[in-house]
Amino acid sequence: MRLRNPEFLWLLLLWLPMAWLHLRRERKTRPAIRFSDLSAMRALPRSPLARLRHAVPALRMAALGLLVVGLARPQKGTTEEEVSTEGVDIMLALDVSTSMKALDFKPKNRLHVAKETIKEFIGGRVSDRMGLVAYAGRTLTKCPLTLDYSVLTRFVEDLDFGEVEDGTAIGTAIATAANRIRLSPAKSKVIILATDGANNRGEIAPLTAAQAAGELGIRIHTIGVGRRGQVPYPFEYFDRYTGKSVGTRVQMIESDLDEETLQAIAQATGGQYFRAENAEQLKEIYAIIDKMEKTEIQTKSYTTYSERFFPWLAAGAVLLLVELVLSHTVFRRIP
Repeated sequence: MRLRNPEFLWLLLLWLPMAWLHLRRERKTRPAIRFSDLSAMRALPRSPLARLRHAVPALRMAALGLLVVGLARPQKGTTEEEVSTEGVDIMLALDVSTSMKALDFKPKNRLHVAKETIKEFIGGRVSDRMGLVAYAGRTLTKCPLTLDYSVLTRFVEDLDFGEVEDGTAIGTAIATAANRIRLSPAKSKVIILATDGANNRGEIAPLTAAQAAGELGIRIHTIGVGRRGQVPYPFEYFDRYTGKSVGTRVQMIESDLDEETLQAIAQATGGQYFRAENAEQLKEIYAIIDKMEKTEIQTKSYTTYSERFFPWLAAGAVLLLVELVLSHTVFRRIP
């Protein structure tokens, strides 16, 4: 709410001379009829109208106040915002090979921790399109670029082992993610690739795929998941005769992460390589990427004002009418 012509509020100073004139009139007005003795009349009960003798000037002053506010033109504003963003399109490529069952991110395995971290990353984005590619020996586009973060989060939650044949096809994963994002009109196009192994499947070499993505203006951030050296891994054992599972045993295996290739992929596209050896480091890495790949949002505000002076003028006119009627009827004075 605002006043379009607030200078009219100076007219409220007229209250002062109006009050002064009323008080002066009350004090100096002589009675129209004189009596020699008023002692008998003093014992009579005082009329309620006599107590309300100041109501008429009060109504006149209130009417003036309402009219002055109406002249000041109160207006109510409705604000609309126009939001424009250059946008960042992000494809998430997550390794779901069986090596992600390793338990070095205790108490959960690598895939579980990666999924929870990615969901937090998705929750922190605003007005960026995001998609999801799951890969092992082959790749699977789980979700194309979308602004529906709730749907994308559900796809992340549903990721599990065995969706595609086992292995680690990093080159194919990059090619699939790049194909999903290459025609995007976004100013910035990014692939975030997380893996815990070395490329051992697919017909496309990781560095070749990365160089092709770089030519398309796509930046790739790579994340190496897992500790170096020996890591605990759960092996499931089966009965040799029935084929049924008879339990799981944890044994130590050697981590086979190919850091040199991941570094070369990031370097070829202007991205960065990160190494996460525990759950806390993985969360920190996605937080760093989140800050690096922020969208610039520009907001323009437009305010439309509508007039609200009529109720004030109407109320002032009503009070003036009431004051006029009362001053010529119940509050009429004999001159």
